Amino acid sequence: MADDLRDSALQYHRFPRPGKLAIQAIKPMASQRDLSLAYSPGVAAACEEIERDPLNAAEYTARGNLVAVVSNGTAVLGLGAIGALASKPVMEGKAVLFKKFADVDVFDIEIEERDPDKFIEIVAGLEATFGGINLEDIKAPECFEIERRLRERMDIPVFHDDQHGTAIVTAAALLNGLRVVGKYLADIRLVCNGAGSAALACLDLAVALGVRKENILVCDRSGVIHTERAGGLDQYKARYAVETEARTLADAVNGADVFFGLSSGGSLKAEMVATMADRPLILAMANPTPEIMPEEAKAVRPDAVIATGRSDYPNQVNNVLCFPFIFRGALDCGATTINEEMKLATVMAIADMATTTVPETVAVAYGGQAMTFGPEYILPKPFDPRLIDTIPPAVAKAAMDTGVAARPIEDLEAYARSLSKLVYRSGNVMEPVFERARQNPLRLLYAEGEDERVLRAMEVCVSQRYAKPVLIGRRAVVEARLEELGLPVKPDVDFELIDTQDYPGYAELAGEYHQLMGRRGIQPDAAEKRVRSRATILASLLLRRGDVDAMITGPVGTYREHLGLVLDVIGLREGVSTAAALQLLILERATLFIADPYVNYDPDASQIAEITLMAAEQVRRFGITPRAALVSHSNFGSDDFDSAKKMRQALALIRERAPDLVVDGEMQADAALSMGVRGRILPDSLLEGEANLLIMPNLDAANITFSALKALGNGVAVGPILLGAAKSVHVLNRTVTARGITNMSAFAVVEAQTDR
Repeated sequence: MADDLRDSALQYHRFPRPGKLAIQAIKPMASQRDLSLAYSPGVAAACEEIERDPLNAAEYTARGNLVAVVSNGTAVLGLGAIGALASKPVMEGKAVLFKKFADVDVFDIEIEERDPDKFIEIVAGLEATFGGINLEDIKAPECFEIERRLRERMDIPVFHDDQHGTAIVTAAALLNGLRVVGKYLADIRLVCNGAGSAALACLDLAVALGVRKENILVCDRSGVIHTERAGGLDQYKARYAVETEARTLADAVNGADVFFGLSSGGSLKAEMVATMADRPLILAMANPTPEIMPEEAKAVRPDAVIATGRSDYPNQVNNVLCFPFIFRGALDCGATTINEEMKLATVMAIADMATTTVPETVAVAYGGQAMTFGPEYILPKPFDPRLIDTIPPAVAKAAMDTGVAARPIEDLEAYARSLSKLVYRSGNVMEPVFERARQNPLRLLYAEGEDERVLRAMEVCVSQRYAKPVLIGRRAVVEARLEELGLPVKPDVDFELIDTQDYPGYAELAGEYHQLMGRRGIQPDAAEKRVRSRATILASLLLRRGDVDAMITGPVGTYREHLGLVLDVIGLREGVSTAAALQLLILERATLFIADPYVNYDPDASQIAEITLMAAEQVRRFGITPRAALVSHSNFGSDDFDSAKKMRQALALIRERAPDLVVDGEMQADAALSMGVRGRILPDSLLEGEANLLIMPNLDAANITFSALKALGNGVAVGPILLGAAKSVHVLNRTVTARGITNMSAFAVVEAQTDR
């Protein structure tokens, strides 16, 4: 390990607090009543319910989402038998991965015990505490016996990830690698270098998938495992002993179709690879140095498909693709074990996912590289957000089909949607919008059709049926970028493309634009030039005349520039005097709408009232009842500066125009967000609960509040949502992601549905 990496790792583990985990209470403990509910005497009620029915433990305790990562430190990473205490950083790391990828809570438990019988007794005694056991870094062959006996004794999932997690991901790579090279499981010759727990589990699963046992050769440190070898074979290795004249790894790989490497770095030589069958599949999974580096293998066999355990090469075989998600599914259906059917379901889910389009969030996490199914992309990436809503439902279904689910899940589709919210917190708010968009997808025009984020969002809208996209852009550029990104959509087939270099409608639209802008200094020749050169103007004209139903612009350029062009053409809705912007911010503890962070610098009381009413209307589109707070430095008349007076005047206007709207003010932000604070200041406030719509007195306050909350609260933003325009049009800012554009696309369609 390089010194700089070692130093950085030690700093990471030591500061600002030692370790990588902490325990956090998830229920309030702020009063005597809270204490009486959490502990004596209230806790007795939960105890009695669990005594009555043990399955209630998942309802009244954390057990249903709690896994133990258990090790005795006898086979840690590449470090060997370093002992239980020294293994703790690794087990904490495993716990973090469980939480990060699948929201599974973990206690890491390091047991200083190498006697398998005693170790089994200790772990078996933990069943009342945990919903599942993940065995980790336990040496072979003891690990086989430990897992087998614990599975027999315990009625919760026991899973040795070193074996089965590796096997599941390797099996998915095997399936997809063979798809790429055009070979079949039953026909291949497979060589495995390594005969430890992971290697044997990989072979067992390969056989379960259809690889013939007689077509497998296994090598350990002593060479090929064959029937004539004297001694040194335990019962687990002996299962793969065959009659063969091959004695070395070089002998074994000659003519082989597939290589499994679960051994040591550099053990597979280039000259060995040269003797393999046509289009070989090489899974060199030793870490950190694989059995052969991909460039060495490619030098002698350019037709090879290669996977390693490393993240800096294509096709990383990484257990994180499996273990968080298989436990997520097992815990949620109350599985009493993880059986072979659940493992195979996971294999198929991972393999099939790699054949589908990769979302933008994954491409961004991996440097923007294009990923399409083929020789250099046979496995999903660990940060693929689809893992969470694909694998657990497949696991739960397999558990239910095989009768090991104590709490069957009735609606697997709804379950999958709920899981996606773990990745896209915006899913909680956006799901009703997505559903409504699917019911009647309308024609949605993207002004910046060449932008990568727009193309990715458009592809999602096509595949999910949120909209019927229309793009403005140069055909050659759009087609090239779609190919580069590996997006399976085509112009004139999946979406309409307005080619800016071959569009026949410029002259007519330029005439319309001149009619709108002729008395504002725009002459006919300038009008045509602007329509041809400014996609936002072209898009706005098409929306104005009804050729499309909704429009998205703005990822390229400044917000105010695009907004001005849009309003010149689209104008304001009847009865509206000012446009405004509304920003949705989804935080871990709250969902907030904030107005107006982009348009009006210092709106007057009448404008504040109008903005509030328009914002409340949009909040309702999300299926949320607005609770508005007019935010100020002043609390209900405590100060008398002009800005406070303005908010008081706005409140009076709002109540006059919309008496049913839940709104109050002027108030400070803490009073708006805390009923307790507000109750001490003004017990008879008409605002109920926590405000979810914050109306700010000016642009500075709105923009600063939004930006600070987003940064400090790790917030997910949806918007800006343009208020007051005569048509469904939204101007996005330059930092928007493809996911953000997707969200706003669905919202624009729903808005257009309502306004038609």
